[in-house]
Amino acid sequence: MLEIKTIGLFFVTAIAEILGCYLPYLWLKEDKSVWLLVPAAFCLVLFAWLLSLHPTAAGRVYAAYGGVYIFVAILWLWVVDGIRPSLWDIVGVCVAMLGMAIIMFAPRTT
Repeated sequence: MLEIKTIGLFFVTAIAEILGCYLPYLWLKEDKSVWLLVPAAFCLVLFAWLLSLHPTAAGRVYAAYGGVYIFVAILWLWVVDGIRPSLWDIVGVCVAMLGMAIIMFAPRTT
């Protein structure tokens, strides 16, 4: 159950981070409203807060989170950008998620 909760929290965290970066991108590159910066700022604050909810060392959380971020970014590529991931995107996601699982869930004494 801890594993599912951890991965779910990482998933929500990645969505917050991506939105926090994507909304300014829309303003800067797609000529959308400057008001998109307000929810973007909220998303980035939410992102930082969500990372703080993990009960393990911050460095370990940041390192492992990167694996889930890669997964969500490739999913974003497919769902939002409409670009189907390549075989190599999928392989990269699998490697990143394996790394996340090793970092977060390996047995340790400290």
